[in-house]
Amino acid sequence: MPAKRIYYDDAFEREFTAEVLRCERAGGGVDAGGGAKENSGAELWRVTLDRTAFYPSSGGQPNDTGHLGEARVLDVVDEDEEVIHVVDRRIEPGPVSGRIDWERRFDHMQQHSGQHLLSAVFHGKFALPTVSFHLGAKLCSIDLRGREPTQEILGVAADAVNALVYEDRAVKVRYGTAEELAAEGVRKTVERAGVLRAIEIEGVELQPCGGTHVRSTGQIGMILLRGVSRIRQDWRVEFACGKRAERLAREDYATVKAVAQRLNCAAQETVAAAERVVQERDAHFKSARASLEKLAEAEARAAVQATEAGGDGVRVVARVFHGVEPEYAQCFAREVGKAEQAVALVARGECGSIFFAQHASAGQDMNALLAETLKEIGGKGGGSRDVARGRLAEAGRAQEFVNRAAAILREKRDAKLQGD
Repeated sequence: MPAKRIYYDDAFEREFTAEVLRCERAGGGVDAGGGAKENSGAELWRVTLDRTAFYPSSGGQPNDTGHLGEARVLDVVDEDEEVIHVVDRRIEPGPVSGRIDWERRFDHMQQHSGQHLLSAVFHGKFALPTVSFHLGAKLCSIDLRGREPTQEILGVAADAVNALVYEDRAVKVRYGTAEELAAEGVRKTVERAGVLRAIEIEGVELQPCGGTHVRSTGQIGMILLRGVSRIRQDWRVEFACGKRAERLAREDYATVKAVAQRLNCAAQETVAAAERVVQERDAHFKSARASLEKLAEAEARAAVQATEAGGDGVRVVARVFHGVEPEYAQCFAREVGKAEQAVALVARGECGSIFFAQHASAGQDMNALLAETLKEIGGKGGGSRDVARGRLAEAGRAQEFVNRAAAILREKRDAKLQGD
């Protein structure tokens, strides 16, 4: 016979007595709730009781933890209508006292009841039904289906749910068949035979649910909406309730205060001060980039002048840079390629980035040269006849790569001169 689930009728019963019906070895590394692996490798036991107040993981809500006698309850699992308690030591058959980790339980009650309230508001005000719920260790989330819940919608929803919290509406457990609950306006119908358990928030919603809940909306505490993101075809809204919301609000304020101190402004002036810093940064970046480009252009012109032309009149400037920005190496190659009958073979030693460029009068094919050299040394890239870029598989071979590309050009030049 399935165990009596005390939490169905009274989620506030934190201590209880029961009979141990079975206690069997479970093995090590059992999930201890919340995704944490506790007692990995230790001997664990699976305990079945005739009645229990421990909630098993279900419906997006994590399991309870606590104690059965002296044994720690690490996980609670729903198996074939039985509630299995995973504990860290053997418990003898017979009477046992149970004690719920109340702080964890009440936190889960606040989050789950807050989720019902949120889902009812999004569905009733904006026709956005909830398709899934997740109660995480720090944040909770619901996935909504339909149009995007904009910041305006989130603001209206936050005001509406917190107004319902302040009204301290009753939260009750109801029982009935699917047909009976549907007749009373249940928010989400369930196709299941027999008597169902449902949670009613006075004047707000009626929803089939097997989870643990507070007795009134005032016990949920503040509900804080954290943001929204796209998850495949749905919209994920993150939120926190009660003590979690209070902690997050304090953390947020501490962050704003720390940023304000760094910006040397008042907390309420943080956004404006940050905007000024970003504008100054962008201005400095543009100035620095312009200076960098001018320096690269000057060095490129000097390199072309210092490079002796080959028998075909082409100057090949081969260079491996170390400790420069990617923009610098790229600008250098591009500037060399602007000079008559000039070719740039440039690489960065730190990452193996490659930049090839030529003036059309040089008569070479940069894309073909890059492909041929990469075939020998390894890497990937591509481009056009005059400009090509890529990356080596091994950055340490940058100098070898540039030397080999230059050698290929010499071989082609010599072969052409001999043919002429």
